[in-house]
Amino acid sequence: MLIASVGVFVALIAMAALGIFFIVTLAYPKLPEIDSLTDYRPKVPLRIFSADGVLIGEFGEERRSLMRINEIPLIMKRAVLAIEDDRFYEHGGVDYQGIVRATLANLHGGGGGASTITQQVARNFFLTSNEPTFVQRASRKFLYEIPLAWKIERSLSKDQILEVYMNQIYLGQRAYGFASAAQIYFGKNLKDITIAEAAMLAGLPKAPSAYNPVVNPKRAYARQQYILQRMNQLGYITNAQYDTAQKEELDIKTDNTVFGVHAEYVAEMARQLVYAQFKDETYTRGLNVFTTITKTDQDAAYLALRRGVMDYEKRHGYRGPEAYMEIPEGSKDDIEEAFDVELADHPANDDIFAAVVTAASPKQIDAVLATGEEIKIVGPGLSFATNLLSDKAPPQRKVKRGAIIRVIQDGKDWSVTQLPDVESALVSTSPQDGAIRALVGGFDFNRNKFNHVTQAWRQPGSSFKPFIYSSSLEKGLSPATIINDAPLTFTQTGGQVWQPKNYGSKFEGPISMRRALQKSINMVSIRILDRVGVKYAQNYITRFGFDAERHPPYLTMALGAGAVTPLQMATAFSVFANGGYKVNPYLISKITDVNNKLVSFARPVQAGDEANRVIDVRNAFIMDSMLRDVVRHGTGFKAMSLKRTDLAGKTGTTNDSLDAWFAGYQPGLVGIAWMGYDQPKSLGGRETGGGLALPIWINYMQTALKNVPNVDRTVPAGIIESGGDYYYSEFSPGNAAVRDLGLGGADGSAAPTEEKTSNAVKNELF
Repeated sequence: MLIASVGVFVALIAMAALGIFFIVTLAYPKLPEIDSLTDYRPKVPLRIFSADGVLIGEFGEERRSLMRINEIPLIMKRAVLAIEDDRFYEHGGVDYQGIVRATLANLHGGGGGASTITQQVARNFFLTSNEPTFVQRASRKFLYEIPLAWKIERSLSKDQILEVYMNQIYLGQRAYGFASAAQIYFGKNLKDITIAEAAMLAGLPKAPSAYNPVVNPKRAYARQQYILQRMNQLGYITNAQYDTAQKEELDIKTDNTVFGVHAEYVAEMARQLVYAQFKDETYTRGLNVFTTITKTDQDAAYLALRRGVMDYEKRHGYRGPEAYMEIPEGSKDDIEEAFDVELADHPANDDIFAAVVTAASPKQIDAVLATGEEIKIVGPGLSFATNLLSDKAPPQRKVKRGAIIRVIQDGKDWSVTQLPDVESALVSTSPQDGAIRALVGGFDFNRNKFNHVTQAWRQPGSSFKPFIYSSSLEKGLSPATIINDAPLTFTQTGGQVWQPKNYGSKFEGPISMRRALQKSINMVSIRILDRVGVKYAQNYITRFGFDAERHPPYLTMALGAGAVTPLQMATAFSVFANGGYKVNPYLISKITDVNNKLVSFARPVQAGDEANRVIDVRNAFIMDSMLRDVVRHGTGFKAMSLKRTDLAGKTGTTNDSLDAWFAGYQPGLVGIAWMGYDQPKSLGGRETGGGLALPIWINYMQTALKNVPNVDRTVPAGIIESGGDYYYSEFSPGNAAVRDLGLGGADGSAAPTEEKTSNAVKNELF
């Protein structure tokens, strides 16, 4: 008997030796090169960050964050070793004891494997097939996995192998590597995870779908508990740590949102800019793009825009439910399933949720959210939909059982609301170098990816008037020049008559340019442009970054009948804010690679560099003083609620209220707000830039300018003050002084004398 046993043992040894000889002589030389491991460069996605390091966007099929082995927390490494390969630092790439154990288990109908971490690395990088039978799996293991594992162990250190594994392994939810998984499942950096969270993540490599805490929380929890037990048995955690980790309640991020700020339009803009430079490498090279926006400014802009749009919606009435469904008769499960199917087509929009109405009366609405929560809407929460809750409401718009409505929560109370049809945009920039501080291209990126800040060419209306006024200063006019606000009639080509009107169809008679800009009087702007010359003005506005071809040389240019984008307006108003320099807006400050090595960085144009001057410093100062008066005494007066003395700006409303604007600034920050419909239609007869866009601007600036001191402007050389207004002390060549018609100053005082004003322009009526 003993002799027989010895014989079997010798035979097994001989077979093993022959197997090893076969592998070494036949299989080993044919193994693939492992350069992809020795020079490990995983596909790491493009990541977009705010200036203060908040992740705002990620692009790439594989969501991965590369971490070096010394950066991976010890508890994460121990959790992985406990469940995947606790003898990793002892074996040479193959755990022979484990192979024998697994082989016997499979022969007896059991399951399990014995692949070491090194073998898993070999399989993930070089072996793509997934053989279904034990014999096929065993053949692959002995012919490929084992020799590849030996080869890897000869070429890389243990730490290098573990580093590759922990960055490469797929962990569900498009996450590759544990650093990415920590963000996706817990919204945390890997260095901040707890023991319980590390154990949950360590359970994913075996079967990312089966043990995914988002998809299968019960199975994931059971595996986590087993891993914690293994960690305790191996001495990786103490009994006290084990007890605490067992009881810890994990906060799993089921919404799969990893971004800390609403900056979807910014992220998409950055992606396009990076792709233009790096092409297909954009999504695999692990580029980190740092934008110029800040979280504080971006959050404030996002909330201000949404508040402004929703306030507009409230004023213009409830349009009715988004859709209707037939609520089935049957079990509760059948009804819930029907709700799930229907509400999947009406996803939540930030804090605006879809709900199915289960019962409705003028006094109460009962509804169910996508989460299954049952809510009641009563009292003030019904006011928006009152007219469509009555029996007299049109059937196709009535709020009734089966209606899909939108709701919003304020504290514990729910209210009926609706998603807006109107769109809006808000952008702010630094007038010193053009850095974009905040950008919101629309109400919701997921509903409408059209970026209204950069892509919406709209008429600027009266917000364009400052550029016409600026051109007139170079033609000899001044803020005190008196101009007649009276009706005008023009006969156009073809005999058509154009009779422009002021807002409200009122006329002021003789009025100073300063006062006319405050009150945004159309007739005065037209007379100014007529005096300046449309060709001159068309060329002049290009100094501010406008396209001449989008502003035809007609007198309608005085009323903002051309086309601009909000970003162009930010660039243009920066010239007034910074003293006469044109700076170019830019979004990306720097780009680094996966190893945080600098790849590229911005070289912005700077205000203060005389090479970038586009208008005279005197012109910029006088325009700034006039635009400050628009805020102090004119159509922008609501901005005085910010209790600042350094704000300037201009409202804008186009014909039939198709577009509403406010373009304003403080010397350190320019902000442009716009509202309108994508398919232009009237915003309402009484809606203006001061009523729609200005409140958005104010709400944003309230946060953006918090703790920013007031800035006073110093009167530059070449300007004198007389009669309460400013004048050029002399004109540049080609600027003709305007003759004095003896009308006196804007306030009725005597006209400045020649001795006081040198070559200053005299007041004139035209």
